Amino acid sequence: MDLLSRRNMLLLRSFLLILPLLVIKASGQANTNVNPGQVGVHRRFEYKYSFKPPYLAQKDGTVPFWEYGGNAIASSEMVRVAPSLRSQKGAIWTKNQLNFDWWEVEIVFRVNGRGRIGADGLAFWYTTQKGDYNGPVFGSSDRWNGLGIFFDSFDNDNKHNNPYIMAVLNDGTKQFDHANDGTTQLLSGCLRDFRNKPFPTRARIEYYNNVLTVLFHNGMTNNNDDYEMCLRADGVQLPKNGYFGLSAATGGLADDHDVYHFLTTSLHPAGQIVENKVPQDNEKLSQEYKEYQEKLEKQKQEYKKDHPDEKEEEEWDEFYESENQRELRQIWQGQSQIFEHIRELSRKMDEVIGRQENTLSLVSRGLGAAAGGVVQQPPAAGGAAQQPPMVGVGGSISRAEIDLMVANQNNLLATARELRSLIGDIHARTDSILQQQQRAPSGQVQSAGYDVQAIINEMRDGMNQVKQGITHVGQKLGASPQAQTACPTGNCVGVTLFLSVTAVQLLLVFLYTIFKSRSEAQAKKFY
Repeated sequence: MDLLSRRNMLLLRSFLLILPLLVIKASGQANTNVNPGQVGVHRRFEYKYSFKPPYLAQKDGTVPFWEYGGNAIASSEMVRVAPSLRSQKGAIWTKNQLNFDWWEVEIVFRVNGRGRIGADGLAFWYTTQKGDYNGPVFGSSDRWNGLGIFFDSFDNDNKHNNPYIMAVLNDGTKQFDHANDGTTQLLSGCLRDFRNKPFPTRARIEYYNNVLTVLFHNGMTNNNDDYEMCLRADGVQLPKNGYFGLSAATGGLADDHDVYHFLTTSLHPAGQIVENKVPQDNEKLSQEYKEYQEKLEKQKQEYKKDHPDEKEEEEWDEFYESENQRELRQIWQGQSQIFEHIRELSRKMDEVIGRQENTLSLVSRGLGAAAGGVVQQPPAAGGAAQQPPMVGVGGSISRAEIDLMVANQNNLLATARELRSLIGDIHARTDSILQQQQRAPSGQVQSAGYDVQAIINEMRDGMNQVKQGITHVGQKLGASPQAQTACPTGNCVGVTLFLSVTAVQLLLVFLYTIFKSRSEAQAKKFY
């Protein structure tokens, strides 16, 4: 056990001695690949070398701090560097040179076209001189001095390796190899498809401590941070004080090359950034404001000395209201308007209530009159007086009673129509009989022939139908069948009584309809 414990102690000591060396080596390797934003590098957004929506372009079509030409079109939301037409070229460049050495550029763009293959592509430039707007290399000049990152969408060498993203350096003496798609001159690159994506594609180009890094977002997701490594190159020497630019070109095939964002961030090592001078500018402005106020007061005093009689000038402040006075006046006006509206509403409510009370009084009078008048029926053959059902006393009628009255009224109307049709038929046939009798000779006695006998039989049937109809009406009105069968040959109900009962029922139905419509209108209005 002693030997094992000593051996474990020796191994532990040796591991503790080696651990710092491993940590130092790992940290040295990690510092060469780490993002500069993670090691305390100062980052500052450079608005003079950037553009983004909204209001990307001004009303006159210019982009602030940028200039474009060729077939490029600038709008409030994007810059269309090259449209989807054949043989189109365009470019946009910064007006000012860069005043910082290290930078990071984020480009948000779309390359869309209707064809299965696009052409030619989009290019990002960092050069000592601005390129041409109709140049042979993706719309810009050849033999440039600086960096060009090309988003090539056309396969010139027919190797089926496009769309391709490549970085090409040039010292101003080399001509771009179009036949081989620049593969003989590229610094590094990656095979990525950036055409016709559902979301805008993104490229983040970073140049810090002579290390060039290009990250790419393929536009398949809406996550703006979903980048992947495209290329990385060490020991890249770029000239200082260059220009940023974007260019695009189309050939026999065509795509829309749209750029939405071009965001530039300058990278500065910790401790080398110049301190912000905004506080000093604020102190300077405040001092100038105080001096201006003092100068204004002196001028006022001098004017008063030169014009001692004009004392009314000081009273001009009374003609102008302060912010508090204006706010109080507006509040008072608003409250006055609200009060006027409330008073008008109160007046209209009083009118509505008065009309409602008048309507209710009229309806109650009509219902009271209908409830107080009892219609007397003539005595039946049995000597018993038949009375209609009593209406509820107190000016109120139940819904069941109203429904019963309406049903009886409908039955009466239907029966009256049937009686009218039967009486008309009888009248027509009687007229025909009389006409036939008048046509016969006066000296001869006409025997009842077949036609006359048939007509008499029909009249008898018609009278029987009338009798049955009257019996049916009596049954519906609640009369006993014995009283109806015992009714004499005369009419049991007089015409005047029948019409009066019908008129009263119609009046009651009309009044109830008016009362119901008004009550429903009032309920809709108040609730």
